[in-house]
Formats: sequence, C-alpha cells, structure tokens
Amino acid sequence: MLDGLKQDIQAVKERDPAARNTFEVVLLNAGLHAIMWHRPAYFLYRQKCYLPARILSQFARFLTGVEIHPGAKIGRGVLIDHGAGVVIGETAEVGDGCTIYQGVTLGGTGKDHGKRHPTLGNNVLVGAGAKILGPFRVGDNARVAAGAVVLSEVPPNATAVGVPAKIVSINGRRPNNLDQIHLTDPVMSELQRLSDECGNLREQVQQLQQQTVRQEK
Repeated sequence: MLDGLKQDIQAVKERDPAARNTFEVVLLNAGLHAIMWHRPAYFLYRQKCYLPARILSQFARFLTGVEIHPGAKIGRGVLIDHGAGVVIGETAEVGDGCTIYQGVTLGGTGKDHGKRHPTLGNNVLVGAGAKILGPFRVGDNARVAAGAVVLSEVPPNATAVGVPAKIVSINGRRPNNLDQIHLTDPVMSELQRLSDECGNLREQVQQLQQQTVRQEK
C-alpha cells in the first residue's frame, strides 16, 4: 500500500502543473485524498466488511467531493485532478496511470446486472465532465474529450469526442495530454456535411429550372 501511495503522489507531481512539492500534494490534493481513503475501503469491501467500507467511502466523499464506491478497483499512479463531482461506480475498474478530471462519471445505464460500470485500461485520459456509462472497456492510452458521453467500447489509442461519443482518431501515437479545445466535433462535422449536400441539391434544382426555361423557349 505504501508503494502504491508513492506512485499516486508521483502521478500528481508529474501531471498536475499546480503541484509544487510532495508536502503540498499530501496535505492539500483532494483527488489524492480520495484515493488514499479508497484503498482501505476497498480492502474492507474485499473482506466483505461492507458497512465499514461504505462508511469510509462516504466520509471520503464528504471530505473531498469525490465519490468512489468501495467496490471499485483503482490502479496505481492514478491522478484525479481537482476531483469535484467525480463519481466512480461499484464495478468500475481504473487502470494504472489514468488521469481523470473533475465532473467525470464512470457509471451504469441501469439496464445491466453484475458488471455494470466501465473498465479503463492503462494511461487513459478522461476530460472534464465526460460520462462513461456501461460495462465496456476503454482501451489503453485512449482519450475521452471533455463533455463526451461514451456508451460503447473505445479502442486502444483512440480519441472519443461528442454526445454520443464517436471515435475521431485511432492508432495514433501515445497521447501525453488532451487538447480539450482543438478536437474535431463530430456533430459539427455532420452538420457541415448536411449543409454541403443541401448546397449541391440547390445547385441541381437551379440547373433543372434553367433547362426547363430553355426548353419552353
């Protein structure tokens, strides 16, 4: 557990530009505190001590604003940045080296039983406000853009954007961070395609009208 704590602290220092030193991270980082409280809660949950585990998790939620069900499996070197509003469900799994921003939900759809929540592979980055809902996998090194709603599997090394999320790139280089502004919006792309088609149809109608006028003359 101590080795895991060291990796969690190092993840904050490496990936959070606001982290100045170890003392400040340990004292003030809410995401780190949430993970620290989760470790013993997860241990108790695995020992079937469900009530003490839930008490610990609810206490951590009160202190940090991060709600992690004690049954969720959290890997090492995970960074929960800012943390406010993060919700991680009972059967969710988060791989090593993942980065999760504020407002993220790893939840269920209410339709599944048993495994109900998503599994994040290693080094997955989930942007602020993203919702990943359902018992599927988000592959290693994948990126989920801010505000995306992911309802199906995301391949490794892919980037998912939009509501509902679509894959806009795949099999690229391993991402170091997520540009949450300069990403293609699939909804806007579809609207642009429809606009182009309307323009083409308008031109065809005009051509037909001109042909009709010439024939009448």
